[in-house]
Amino acid sequence: MSRKFDLKTIADLSVLIGTGLSLYYLVSRLLNDVETGPLSGRSKESKNRQILQWQKLIEKKPELSQVDLNTYEKTILSSVVTADEIKVNFQDIGGLDNIVADLHESVVYPLMMPEVYTNNPLLQAPSGVLLYGPPGCGKTMLAKALAKESGANFISIRMSSIMDKWYGESNKIVDAMFSLANKIQPCMIFIDEIDSFLRERASTDHEVTAMLKAEFMTLWDGLLTSGRVMIVGATNRINDIDSAFLRRLPKRFLIPLPRKEERLRILEVLLKDTKTDKREFSMETIALHTNGMSGSDLKELCREAALTAAREYIKVKREYMAKGNDAMDASPIEMRPLKTSDFPLKMDAQQSLQSMSLD
Repeated sequence: MSRKFDLKTIADLSVLIGTGLSLYYLVSRLLNDVETGPLSGRSKESKNRQILQWQKLIEKKPELSQVDLNTYEKTILSSVVTADEIKVNFQDIGGLDNIVADLHESVVYPLMMPEVYTNNPLLQAPSGVLLYGPPGCGKTMLAKALAKESGANFISIRMSSIMDKWYGESNKIVDAMFSLANKIQPCMIFIDEIDSFLRERASTDHEVTAMLKAEFMTLWDGLLTSGRVMIVGATNRINDIDSAFLRRLPKRFLIPLPRKEERLRILEVLLKDTKTDKREFSMETIALHTNGMSGSDLKELCREAALTAAREYIKVKREYMAKGNDAMDASPIEMRPLKTSDFPLKMDAQQSLQSMSLD
């Protein structure tokens, strides 16, 4: 009888302990979900960046010290970059002089001199600007340079910063993005790969995605800032963007692959601080034999050339080190300047003729 009682007691205790452990892990999981929700301000690093960025914005615009931010606006602060933090300007971008001139009229001047565009309705600033073209041609650099030259604050939007697992929170984050941009204007809201966010709408879209796009369009149409808040998008696939969003991006700039003269200008920018051999280096030859390359490809090409010279330097230095410090002191070595042969170019006649005909 006592054995039966003991077994029953053990079974009851096992069930009780198992139930308690299950409740503990369930409550812990729920508390963790609440703590990582949008109302908690995300990670500690994100909170520190939010405080730092808000202090920078107040230093730049003291009247912001009287402005209150809600919790959602604070989460967007970690994505804000002030113009002083941006290191890219138009001088760092080669081969796009005509586009840069047009962007000055469409973006920079409306942000810097809004009074010119408010006094005449025909000069109303565009609601959005779209930069499109092949990858690696400088679309993102152009957007950063625009913010730098105009002195505007820069909000870089990523899907990971907008989408949230809680229903309805993504819409509140988008609303906070626009309201924060209004408070810290002049401001540029930059959306890289905009086709992935504002692609063609369909009946098969998820309810959350459809609501998010509708919220974005409503807020976009509600911008009443005389051009002091501007949406700038970049994409490689303009045909995938919904027509309703394209209508809100009236100023569109094609950023094509650079031609020979433009490649020459890009190479001048990339190699301006690099020593080159006066007798065995020809930038004209490199520009001629790089047809079809983007600005990003040219940067990688120059990096490979610099690595070639660096490998020779490392090899020679290791040989000197093997001989001892005295030999190094007697004959100091330096990295040689770059030569045309350092660049991995295809110098065959057929490609040369093709490049000349295309350029």
